[in-house]
Amino acid sequence: MTEGTQAAGPGANTPGRPGRPTAVVVGGGLAGITAALALADAGVRVTLLEGRPRLGGLAFSFRRGALTVDNGQHVYLRCCTAYRWFLDRIEGAALAPLQDRLDVPVLDAAGHEGRRLGRIGRTALPVPLHLAKSLATYPHLSLAERARVGRAALALKSLDLADPALDAEDFGGWLARHGQSERAIEALWDLVGVATLNAVAGDASLALAAMVFKTGLLSDQGAADIGWARVPLGELHDRLARKALDSAGVRTELRTRVTSVSPYENGRWSVSVPGERIDADTVVLAVPQRETHDLLPAGALDAPGRLLEIGTAPILNVHVVYDRTVLRRPFFAAIGSPVQWVFDRTEASGLTDGQYLALSQSAAQDEIDAPVAELRERYLPELRRLLPGTRGAEVRDFFVTRERTATFAPTPGVGRLRPGARTRAPGLWLAGSWTATGWPATMEGAVRSGVSAARAALDTLGRPRDHLLGLFEEAA
Repeated sequence: MTEGTQAAGPGANTPGRPGRPTAVVVGGGLAGITAALALADAGVRVTLLEGRPRLGGLAFSFRRGALTVDNGQHVYLRCCTAYRWFLDRIEGAALAPLQDRLDVPVLDAAGHEGRRLGRIGRTALPVPLHLAKSLATYPHLSLAERARVGRAALALKSLDLADPALDAEDFGGWLARHGQSERAIEALWDLVGVATLNAVAGDASLALAAMVFKTGLLSDQGAADIGWARVPLGELHDRLARKALDSAGVRTELRTRVTSVSPYENGRWSVSVPGERIDADTVVLAVPQRETHDLLPAGALDAPGRLLEIGTAPILNVHVVYDRTVLRRPFFAAIGSPVQWVFDRTEASGLTDGQYLALSQSAAQDEIDAPVAELRERYLPELRRLLPGTRGAEVRDFFVTRERTATFAPTPGVGRLRPGARTRAPGLWLAGSWTATGWPATMEGAVRSGVSAARAALDTLGRPRDHLLGLFEEAA
C-alpha cells in the first residue's frame, strides 16, 4: 500500500473532514479508553484498537457458570480524582460509590485465644488529627509502637516527593530507621502498602510509598475513603466504557492486534493490523511496557531498553463460594494470616443463594504458580480461623485467578525507568500505569496516564483541551 491508502474492513479509519485531525489509540485498558475519550471530546476522530475481545485491560469480568466474576478485586480512594472523573465520564459513579468515611476492619488471627478485631478509620478532625483516635485505639500495636507510628507519619509527611533521591531508597529501610518494628510494618504499613503498591515495604521505592501515604492518608481528611464497584467490573470498564466511546464517536475495534507503528515523512503515522493499515495524525500507545517496546519505531525513546528493565509483580485472587452467609460486612483485612483482604462479592456476581468471597493476595510471587489444590488447603483453614461462620458451611466452589504481570514492580530505582507521555517521535505518545504518573500501578495511575497523553497530543494538534484543565497536574 502507498501512503494515504487504507484497506477496507472493520478497522479502517474513515478519512477525517478537512481540518479535523485523526488519532489511533492502541490498547483498550483504562489508559487507552481515557485517551480515546479525551481526544474525541476535543473533536479528534479516534480509532481505538484492542487485541482482546473486550475492553478494560486487567480490570475485567468473566462468566463462570451462573456467576459473573471479576478477575480481581479493585478499589479506589477519594483522592483518586482521575478515576472518579473517569467514572463520571462513563456515567458509572453511582455503581462504584465511596464510603461515607474511611473504615477498615482488621482481624488478627495470630493469637492463641482467637481472632481480635481492630479498625482503621478517621474522624472529621483536620489532618493529621483525623487518624489520631484510630491509631490511639488500634489494638494490634502496643502503646509504644503506636507512638512511634505517629512520629514516622509526621516524618513521612515532611518528605519532598520531588526529591529524586527518594526513588533510590527502599521504604522498609526508611521505616526501620524511623523506629518501626516488624510488627508495626506488618500490622499497619504493609497492610496499606502491599494492597496499593503490590510489594512489601522492603521491596518498594520510598518515593512511591511516600506518595501513597502522603496523598491517601495525610493530604485531606477524606482522601483515604474507599470506593469499589458494586457491579461486575465489566459493567463499568467494558459495557459503559464502550457506550461512552460510541457516544463520543470513537470507532472501537476489538480482537484487533497491532503489528507495527511507523511514521511517514510528512509527520503522519501508519498503524498496521493484520490485512490492513490505518493512517492517522497522532498515535497513543496504551499497552504494557514490553509490548510498547516492541512497537516503538527507532529513535522514539533515548533508551528504549529501559522499558524492559521495568519489572512486573503478580496478584493472586482466591474465590470461595459458600452455601450460606459467613461474613456480615462488605470487606475486611487480615494480619497474622496469609489472607490479606477479603470482599463479599455475592450481590455483584449475581449469586442468589449462599455467599461468594473474593480474596485479593498482592505481592504473590511465592504463590502465583501454586496448584489450586495446594491453595485450597492453605486458605480454607485460614478462613475458618478468621470467620467462625465458615466452620459449619459447605464450600460449593473454590477457584483462583492469576495475574502474573498485574502491575509494574515498584522497586527502588523504577522511577528513572518510567517514561513520560512524550516521545522523541512527533505525534507519538505513551500511556499506561507504568509510565511516569507519579503513582503506583493503580486504576488512578492508568487514567492519569491517558489524560496526560491526550493533553500532550491535543497541544500538538492545536485542539482545545479545556475539558481537561484542572483535572490534575500533568505528569512529567
